[in-house]
Amino acid sequence: MPVQPIRLFGDPVLRTRAIEVVDFDAELRRLVSDLTDTMLEATGAGLAAPQIGVGQRVFTWNVDGEVGHLVNPELDLSEDVQDGPEGCLSIPGMVFDCRRALSVVARGFDMHGEPVLIEGSEKLARAIQHETDHLDGILFVDRLDAEGRKAAMRAIREAEWFGVSAPTVKVSPHRTHGLGF
Repeated sequence: MPVQPIRLFGDPVLRTRAIEVVDFDAELRRLVSDLTDTMLEATGAGLAAPQIGVGQRVFTWNVDGEVGHLVNPELDLSEDVQDGPEGCLSIPGMVFDCRRALSVVARGFDMHGEPVLIEGSEKLARAIQHETDHLDGILFVDRLDAEGRKAAMRAIREAEWFGVSAPTVKVSPHRTHGLGF
């Protein structure tokens, strides 16, 4: 499947809550394939549908050689936390320490509509939380402490890619259910 352009910080689709998937059809399987191919090409640990301009609750991950996807995720987070470096394909070249739950239990569906339960800790837990945040219109810089967020926003404003032009809006090859993405 084709690699899709990744939307960058400042694109409104990244701040919009994605809608639940209701059709587990060939269109969804194409979306999962596009997300996977795009994530692997960009060497990311995860990629959510809004990052390619699709407002549906789907993401992929690639952690420690395990590639997977989750549709309509619901998370149970541990009370134990981890601090560690985090980056984002929509904020290229930036890594900041971010606090996340140490482990997660994620429930959702695969691309065929079959129930899925994923238990992960450390890197996998971080990736699942990060991508689920994308589905809620939250970026990891929103989770940084005040000092870290200030440094991140300064670095973003100074990045070569920031503000060069208005976000490119392309018609997605995937249905967006009339949300204008």
